[in-house]
Amino acid sequence: MSEVVEKLKATVHRHLDVIYKDIDLGKSIEDIANDLLAEMRLNEFANDPIPFTNHWSEQDSVLITYGDSIELKEGQKVTEPPLKTLHKFLSGPLKESFNSVHILPFYPYSSDDGFAVINYSEVNEALGDWRDINAIAYDFRLMSDLVINHCSSRSIWFDQFVKNEAPGNKYFKTSDPSIDHSQCVRPRTSPLLRETETQDGLKHVWCTFSHDQVDFDFSNTDVLLEFVKIIRLYLDEGVRIFRLDAVAFLWKEDGTSCINLPQTHEVIRLLRTLIEHSCPDCVIITETNIPNQENLTYFGNANEAHCVYNFSLPPLLVNTLISGDCTYLKQWLMSMPPCQDGTAYFNFIASHDGIGLRPAEGLLSEKEINSLVNTMMNFGGRVSMRTMDDGSSKPYEINIALYDALQGTHDGPDKWNFDRFICAHEIMFSLEGIPGVYIHSMLGTQNDYARLENTKHNRHINRHRWDLAELQKELTNDSSHHSRVYKRLNELLTIRKGQKAFHPNATQFTLQLGDGLFGIWRQSIDRKQSIFCVSNISCEPATLRLSELNLISMNSWVDLLSESPVSDISSEIALNPYQTVWLSNQ
Repeated sequence: MSEVVEKLKATVHRHLDVIYKDIDLGKSIEDIANDLLAEMRLNEFANDPIPFTNHWSEQDSVLITYGDSIELKEGQKVTEPPLKTLHKFLSGPLKESFNSVHILPFYPYSSDDGFAVINYSEVNEALGDWRDINAIAYDFRLMSDLVINHCSSRSIWFDQFVKNEAPGNKYFKTSDPSIDHSQCVRPRTSPLLRETETQDGLKHVWCTFSHDQVDFDFSNTDVLLEFVKIIRLYLDEGVRIFRLDAVAFLWKEDGTSCINLPQTHEVIRLLRTLIEHSCPDCVIITETNIPNQENLTYFGNANEAHCVYNFSLPPLLVNTLISGDCTYLKQWLMSMPPCQDGTAYFNFIASHDGIGLRPAEGLLSEKEINSLVNTMMNFGGRVSMRTMDDGSSKPYEINIALYDALQGTHDGPDKWNFDRFICAHEIMFSLEGIPGVYIHSMLGTQNDYARLENTKHNRHINRHRWDLAELQKELTNDSSHHSRVYKRLNELLTIRKGQKAFHPNATQFTLQLGDGLFGIWRQSIDRKQSIFCVSNISCEPATLRLSELNLISMNSWVDLLSESPVSDISSEIALNPYQTVWLSNQ
């Protein structure tokens, strides 16, 4: 056994000691550690990862999509596995913009568009098979969901639970309904416990999200071992970025909040240890839709998640652009710590879910949040609720397509929809971190009311399925906003890739230019390139005084977006509503 493996084994042992302290496991920690290493094929050889290494650069951006966001059809019949159709579409202009793709759950499922997984080891046959996944992973860095908190009530494991058969009979979290669970934090309004008749009598199964999504019990080390097997499979199939879905809820203890518990953080550290010793350039991203300060704890000391979703960005940026006031966005950015090497923010504005409101808590006032919610509802959006400690309900998430969310201001729709939408992305692409773009943002997709009406599921308003022929018709029509959005966002991402000052870990300073101009200064790690990114976030023309920026007179400056040189660094630039400049010295 190599020295690296010996050291790894000792590290795994320490993780397990922390997670399972005071729990009677029925086997030794050493045996469990050996089992984990064997499943990851690390018992003879392991890589020795270098800490604080950045596995990303300004070249990186991630496209977020479902496997069936685009379908090839004849009439109503899908004529090709959607994963094949997706791969062909990705291989067009998008390949110049994105080197990574996040395919949302592509496994057999029973509900929640893939997040109630029936079988973690198979590809949903309605999408394709592992060969289709492998083909995409060959051309792009593949990001995949590890739906780690729960699985489908129709899974084999839960069927075993009902029948009191091993191993599933010990896999799920149960509790006594007479216990006070009021401290338990949840993102839903359904009852926490699900009554389930089993061969061993009536049991009450823990369901953080829905009664079709039954929560695992990670106090059973066999559950941990199952997920390590799944991770090894995904590595073999080409996955290089692991998105840990809903991981904040992983560990539950009666009488606690059941969120962000110490054991949860230690499980993430353990999984990272195993993954990076198998594949040193793999990345873990935690999906924790929670208040900002709690979210940041998932970096640990650069030993937990490599990246965290920047969940506060969507509500703050949308609020900025519909209010014409960037005060809250600036305050938040100034409070955000720069990431250590080896960690990065994962920036996004739109996703398959919606605009989360919990990450705005403490950053936007209740009045601002209520105004945001009301405006989004006026723009055709829906609102999903969660249950509070006292049994009342509170808005949890706004469900709306981003293009429609930015169709106007608090005063109503206006003519600046396209410009406001592009401005949002120009800001996001310039921020410290790795950009993730939802496919429906790339395509300028609007609210899908037909699907919403058909399913009665709020999130389906932003989960449209494009017919490939219809989409291609839109993208070749120069007068279509879909074509204009697609072309412009691809142009912006191409420009971004060439700028070292946009490295995810490059220095960022927040500029003070008033409420109507949002600005940051990015400086490359080698300090050779500076980019001043300034956006007019209002529907009125504005003036940028270049004397308010630190433009060094010895350098030549150019706006990367318009390719216009700056002839006089003491002059002024007139900015149209929602216009952005990226002023670079290179």
